Amino acid sequence: MSHGTMLAAVLNKPLDMEMKQVPIPTPGKDEALVKVYCIGVCGSDVHYYEHGRIGRYVVEQPIILGHELAGEVVAIGEDVKQVQVGDRVAVEPGVTCGRCEYCKAGRYNLCPDVVFMATPPVDGAWAEYVAVRADFLFKLPDTMTFEQGALLEPLSVGIHAMNRANVTPADRLLVTGLGPIGLLAIQAAKLYGVKEIYATDVVPFRQELAMEMGATAVIDPSKENVKERLQELTNGHGISVVVESSGNGRAIGDAVRAVKRGGRLVLVGMPAVDEIPMNINTIIDSELDVFGLFRYANTYPAAIAALSNSDLDIEKVITHKFTLQETEQAVEMARTQKDTSIKVMIYPGMNQ
Repeated sequence: MSHGTMLAAVLNKPLDMEMKQVPIPTPGKDEALVKVYCIGVCGSDVHYYEHGRIGRYVVEQPIILGHELAGEVVAIGEDVKQVQVGDRVAVEPGVTCGRCEYCKAGRYNLCPDVVFMATPPVDGAWAEYVAVRADFLFKLPDTMTFEQGALLEPLSVGIHAMNRANVTPADRLLVTGLGPIGLLAIQAAKLYGVKEIYATDVVPFRQELAMEMGATAVIDPSKENVKERLQELTNGHGISVVVESSGNGRAIGDAVRAVKRGGRLVLVGMPAVDEIPMNINTIIDSELDVFGLFRYANTYPAAIAALSNSDLDIEKVITHKFTLQETEQAVEMARTQKDTSIKVMIYPGMNQ
């Protein structure tokens, strides 16, 4: 059946975005059509907009970006049983095959055949509607907003980091880099019962927001010796887990020195180069566990349950709101105003 056309923000090539009328997706037998209520601007969206590529993923033809979203189900395929028309849902944007060894082992984020929104050549959801396989839709409780639903995607990165490092309430945690992922990693740590959460960043606005969102203390690495300050703040106990979310080469190298012997280091931020100097002797001598992190797996149900019974305000990371027609301004805000913006949100249904 035909659904007519919808408005979408289409990236033609780097720094060239335009609003176009494109066909509304027709959901397949196992898919649902979701009317997008809100969708975030991710760092990867900004990178594609600015550079046209991330690693081996290259924008070779016009593409719709955006993958952090929530909305309302407006149509379902004939085989769909997980959701109904009218359901408010969060969308997990990476649809995996469900059959490979990684999917079978529960590590479906490593599926080689994943179809991930806004990763070339797959379109994303900076649009009025999107069709999604129904088992990647998660119903939102009445107590959760659409904004919280959209933020489940970046929050899931933080939750996956906690899972990778086997974080417990007894840990003392350091988050380096206070962009959206770093700030939401603080929230994830709080959901896991961590009481001492330290953070580093050089931007005053982000430092202040981290304190508002529950950090125990924030250190400016350009002004203080991070390791010495952490020893002082923890009364000599040190940091047992570091979540490195900045992708800054120096921060990655310093993270090895910031964590105490026997500690764990989770590398989240993607550096601009493939190779970063690290003190391997320290890793060996201190018996550090170093974990890479790629997206997330099996996080949405737990995140929804935890947030539903929590007083955390993850919406604090939303600093700016734009209409769908203002998508280019939204991306430019995220690209050029990093000192004052954190999470920029787009609302397809909002009037100009």
